[in-house]
Amino acid sequence: MTTISDPDLTFLTPDQVLLVGEVVSPESAHRDRTVKLRKYAEAGIANFWRVEEESGLPVVHVYELDEPTQSYVATAIHRHELRTTRPFPIELDLDSLVPGRRS
Repeated sequence: MTTISDPDLTFLTPDQVLLVGEVVSPESAHRDRTVKLRKYAEAGIANFWRVEEESGLPVVHVYELDEPTQSYVATAIHRHELRTTRPFPIELDLDSLVPGRRS
């Protein structure tokens, strides 16, 4: 994977993408949960994270691509804290992302 550093770049090909994240809103919920999930998998993007709101707090649903079927497999649901090593190491206090809220 190469680093993309051109600030004017507005398009990436699927082989340049390590992770796609979608933030679900009421208007986009159906597309984010079904259509985009299928399209990103068919494009061969290895990792997909879907961020939803649950009781006023962010929840991250994590999917990894199953290469033989070219479809995503749910691998985790993160509440309060996102801690993973795939596709890269990250630790994130999800509750602190909500203004005025500290865990």
